[in-house]
Amino acid sequence: MLDKTKKLFIAGHRGMVGGALLRKFQNEGFTDIITRTRQQLDLCNKNAVTEFFKIIKPDYVILAAAKVGGIKANSEHKAEFLLENLEIQNNVIYQAYLHGVKKFCFLGSSCIYPYQSPQPIKEEYLLTGPLEPTNEGYALAKIAGYKLGCYLAQQYGFNAISAMPCNLYGQGDNFDYDTSHVLSALVRRFCDAVINGDSEVVCWGSGTPRREFLNVDDMADAVYFLMNNYNQPEFVNVGSGADIGINDLAELIAKNTGFTGKIKWDTTRPDGMKLKCMDVSKITKLGWQPTISLENGIKALIEEYRSKV
Repeated sequence: MLDKTKKLFIAGHRGMVGGALLRKFQNEGFTDIITRTRQQLDLCNKNAVTEFFKIIKPDYVILAAAKVGGIKANSEHKAEFLLENLEIQNNVIYQAYLHGVKKFCFLGSSCIYPYQSPQPIKEEYLLTGPLEPTNEGYALAKIAGYKLGCYLAQQYGFNAISAMPCNLYGQGDNFDYDTSHVLSALVRRFCDAVINGDSEVVCWGSGTPRREFLNVDDMADAVYFLMNNYNQPEFVNVGSGADIGINDLAELIAKNTGFTGKIKWDTTRPDGMKLKCMDVSKITKLGWQPTISLENGIKALIEEYRSKV
């Protein structure tokens, strides 16, 4: 079990995932949580990261900082998604090892899996086929981050664990059309359509792909569980274990926003992977499962977006 009086560094606390982690560990009674904004500590700057670890000497580290975005941003800026994430990961993971961090948690993504993985996706399917082209840069970086932690654990006994979540959404989500993920983008589209009195909403792709979603507060709860109960370098899938068609997701969001018009699909836009539902039997057997239903999570996200417009 973690010592709640020790220093915990949550990297990326201003992001959706990092914010959820901060709330979770604060609520659990951790008394020495360390955070830094990007202005205070640029994680891409090796010298700055080295100096931070040398001075602060955190006992535990959770790496939630990353360059993230939806299908549009990922497909148009592969070089930046690969380079910036590699820089962040290499600096934080290696300096955590060098400066004696007692336990480290790396957060990845289900996009690490091959484009045509059998369903549901088991952990052992990693590196068994080509990646999905639109987010290959981001996926390669996440695979490299996991492998670095794994190698340091195997070679030098560094206590690094990794969690690979499915599609996340929830409090602190990003609603920008250019960089948001599918669920938050749909929430914005339908909320705006209701505000504007639109009779039609155009959504990207065919609507036929299926995706698995997990509320970010459930993800934070899973990380808390793993930090206390798991000590193996091999990564763990974190998700609900259930998927939903994007067309059904759009209809669910439309219903909860009060939109009664027509949903039109722009098939000139990319779909991404057709199927992406993870096998979560490993974390279930360890003793964890999510508690927030998709519909309840969507209702809360709609309320959050409407409070901002």
